Amino acid sequence: MSLLEIRDLRLTLGGRNLVDGVDITVGKGEVVGLAGESGSGKTLTALTALGFVPSGATATGEVVFDGRDVLTLRGRDLRALRGDRVAVVFQDPMTALHPMLTIERQLTEHQRVHRSLSRSQARERAIELLDRVRIPDPHLAIKSYPHRFSGGMRQRIAIASALACEPELLIADEVTTALDVTVQAGILRLLDSLRTELDMAMLFITHDLAVMNVTTDRLYVMRAGRVVESGRTRDVLADPQHEYTRSLVDALPDTEVTA
Repeated sequence: MSLLEIRDLRLTLGGRNLVDGVDITVGKGEVVGLAGESGSGKTLTALTALGFVPSGATATGEVVFDGRDVLTLRGRDLRALRGDRVAVVFQDPMTALHPMLTIERQLTEHQRVHRSLSRSQARERAIELLDRVRIPDPHLAIKSYPHRFSGGMRQRIAIASALACEPELLIADEVTTALDVTVQAGILRLLDSLRTELDMAMLFITHDLAVMNVTTDRLYVMRAGRVVESGRTRDVLADPQHEYTRSLVDALPDTEVTA
């Protein structure tokens, strides 16, 4: 059963289609990959699907989440969706986390808004979340500021923030790109564990097909604002039909595709 259906999505700015007729489906509990080079429209597609339309741009088509078209939502209805039923983890946790606010403030604020928790309830929940994403000594960590943590730990905190309200869909946008290989593996294992635990769907965005190969069930490949190929991830990577997908696969060592 589909949780998210993006139908003929177009994002137009200055007479140019930045996203051009994109169709994407994410089922409940499914991990779907969205791949392509920088500038292919991956992140714009995801942000538009959440109702974040750039100033001066026009979005058309449909983005149906659990039966409701996100592009028609406004105000309170849109805020109720973001951060609650759908959450996002971005590439750079240092910009996703406010440098002047404690971890406690950043993990409790939206819980109090979306879940109407008291300050003490939200704080206990935040400590539980930090423990769940394996932050050492969460009682101490919650009092700290983002600069006290490594890049990998900051990304874990960003994941904890995104999962605070146990969303049905997590959009992970290049979440391992800025991390070294060892830390990447830990973040991917953590996301897989949490996804299974929460029975959560995920839209996983990255240019790295090797990561897609081990994390996603199905794959969409984007180029210049369009989806040029889609299918089961293993099938697409084993036998790409579009020349652009073939070029991406050919750039990978064989061991990364067949692992």
